[in-house]
Amino acid sequence: MKKLTLILALITSAALVNAVAQETDNDALKKRLEPVGQVYLTGAEAAVDTGPKGPRTGEQVFQGACFACHGTGALGAPKKGEAADWKPRLAQGADVLLKHAIEGIRSMPARGTCGDCSEDELAAAIKFMTDGI
Repeated sequence: MKKLTLILALITSAALVNAVAQETDNDALKKRLEPVGQVYLTGAEAAVDTGPKGPRTGEQVFQGACFACHGTGALGAPKKGEAADWKPRLAQGADVLLKHAIEGIRSMPARGTCGDCSEDELAAAIKFMTDGI
């Protein structure tokens, strides 16, 4: 009977130690998953930027959406200010250029990478890229 009591005591002790260790592990896990800090915004800092407050200029559209291809010539895109790249396209007329900008052409997707650009903003970007040609 003493052996049975001793065995039960050891099993109970081991179960308690395991339960305490698991609780400690859970506490450690919770601590590791806690946020590092918190940010509180008040007043003007809390205002959410909802995007442009008016029409963007051609330069703004170019810098924000067109530069990756039209600034580098990637994927055969005509580079800003390069007469040899733009003259054949300009010969087609401004309406055709705008149509291609809106619908996309070859490697250029519709509206380039400016899905929220208006037609006027796209036209301004084309004008910015072709100024002086």
